[in-house]
Order: sequence, then C-alpha cells, then structure tokens
Amino acid sequence: MTSSVFLSSPLGIISIAASIKNCDLGTKRSKLYCFKKERKEQRNVNCACIAPARNLGRDGFPGTKFTESSKSENSSKEMMHLNESDVLIECRNVHKSFGEKQILQGVSFKIRHGEAVGIIGPSGTGKSTILKIIAGLLAPDKGEVYIRGRKRLGLISDDEISGLRIGLVFQSAALFDSLTVRENVGFLLYEHSSMSDEQISQLVTENLAAVGLKGVEDRLPSELSGGMKKRVALARSIICDITKESIEPEVLLYDEPTAGLDPIASTVVEDLIRSVHAGGEDALGKPGKIASYVVVTHQHSTIRRAVDRLLFLHEGKVVWQGMTDEFTTSTNPIVQQL
Repeated sequence: MTSSVFLSSPLGIISIAASIKNCDLGTKRSKLYCFKKERKEQRNVNCACIAPARNLGRDGFPGTKFTESSKSENSSKEMMHLNESDVLIECRNVHKSFGEKQILQGVSFKIRHGEAVGIIGPSGTGKSTILKIIAGLLAPDKGEVYIRGRKRLGLISDDEISGLRIGLVFQSAALFDSLTVRENVGFLLYEHSSMSDEQISQLVTENLAAVGLKGVEDRLPSELSGGMKKRVALARSIICDITKESIEPEVLLYDEPTAGLDPIASTVVEDLIRSVHAGGEDALGKPGKIASYVVVTHQHSTIRRAVDRLLFLHEGKVVWQGMTDEFTTSTNPIVQQL
C-alpha cells in the first residue's frame, strides 16, 4: 500500500511518499522515504514520526546548517522567537549613502523587548549611522524602519504615534557647554513639558542619583571628568515627564559609551548601563522604563560586560549575529579578524 503524506512544520510542507508493509501489531517497522526533486537522496524515518525533526534544514533533511552569512552558526536561538509581538524596532534592507560613499548596504535586524544588543565591526562600517537612523535623526535612502510594528514615515517628528521612546547617548556626551548639569539633564522637560521648575529640579536630582552622581547639579560640563560627562548624558537620556498618564517603554542607544575612558571608568559605565536596565528597575529600585538597549562599541570589555547579543557590521552589511558567548568561538573569518 502506498500513500502520500504531507507534514506541516514552521519550515514548510514536505511531501513524503510512504511505503508501509506488515505494520500490524507493530512487529515490523514501517519506513517513510523522503524525496526532494533537487536531491536524489533517500532517508529512512520511523513511521511513528508525526512531524519533521526539530533540526530539520530548509532543504528538508535533518542536520542541514543554515549557511547565510547574516546568521549565527548557532541559529537555533534565533528560531525560538516565533512571537513577533515583542519586536520593538525592526530595520529592513536599510541603505544609506553620503555623496558617492555607500555606508549601509541592506542592513536588516530586529530589537526585541528586554534585549541588550551590541553592534560591532571595523570603523566606517555604519555603526553610528544605523543608530541615528533608529533614533530618527537620519532617514534611510532605501529600506524601512518599523517602530513597534508601525512603519516610520518621516524622521523624529512621528515618534508620538509609535508608543516607544528612544534615547541616544552620543559618543562625546554632547552636553551644552554653557548650561549647568541641571539644565542639561532637564533640557527636554524645560522645553516640552508643563512641569514646574521645582518638579524638574527634583526629577533631575533623582536621575543623577540613579547614575551615581550627587551634588553636581550646578556644575558646568567643563568642571566634569570624562566619565562624569558620560553619566550626565545617560541621566539626560532616561529622564521623562512623569506627569503623563502613561509612560512608554524606552530603548536606549549608546554610541561608544566607553570611548576615551580609562579601564576603571569604563567598568563603571558598563555596570551602569546594566543597572538602569537589569530586572526592570533603575539604580534606585524604582520600576524601570528601559525596555532594551543597543550599544555601539569597539571595546572587548564592553562586549563582555554590557551586552548579550551581537550584530557584526562589515562593509555596510550584517555579516554575523549571535550571542556574546558565541563570538569568541565563531568560525566566521571576518569575525576572527576583530
């Protein structure tokens, strides 16, 4: 007796011609023969199977590895994300050029709720550029950016419909030299909220304490060390209007947060990045607002201490992505050169 069986799986529908002989009482094992037009191989499978093996490859044969360079060697972790509702930011085939120089050439990735993602790669590959595109400071020449499933049509002006706040910590801190620390941290609230000066001042003090700074509100940026400037910039990026009925979750973008810092100061900043995100609480133990964060970095210590998943950019493309613990064991020749 011969019959055709179709098994449905996340990888597609596989046509299997089943040849079953003497299956009564289970005394003899039945065999299923898998056929593919492209491949003449046959593989025996127990008739008790009701679905393909978990490690079934795209060609229908178990054990086949994905070979696309944009995936990690251990791609099984990526396949676990079947629910797309936790995707906060998605870039699809993003291109960006400045004049005749192409910076990004088809970058695609997703940032999910709760993730700590690092973007690494050689200088000039578009790491900072992709952060600015995510933040809405630059528009891609080609491709799409989705914020919580909604396509971004313009730049930063349409963020009020996204349900997601995005904070950017610039590489050089980007503090206003003529303003005090209090005025720098509370700048957004002074300009775009109905909060009183007293309320803003109190909130500034709380956010500075959350990043480990006290009694610096009246100082100018020129009176701060490099590490202190980084922390002030972080406090500015996480402050928000608490008078709103609901506060959207926030994704923080760090552009080289430890660049130019000594090892001790770098460690402080790396631990701080974790502390404002870990456990859904800030450094003061209050419910945290930081849903996820993305770090652009060159430093191995930041990779080890501050992120869980990595995207490797090379020549404007994502050539590798995977978990941090896979990075040092990757067989990708480009990754091994870093």
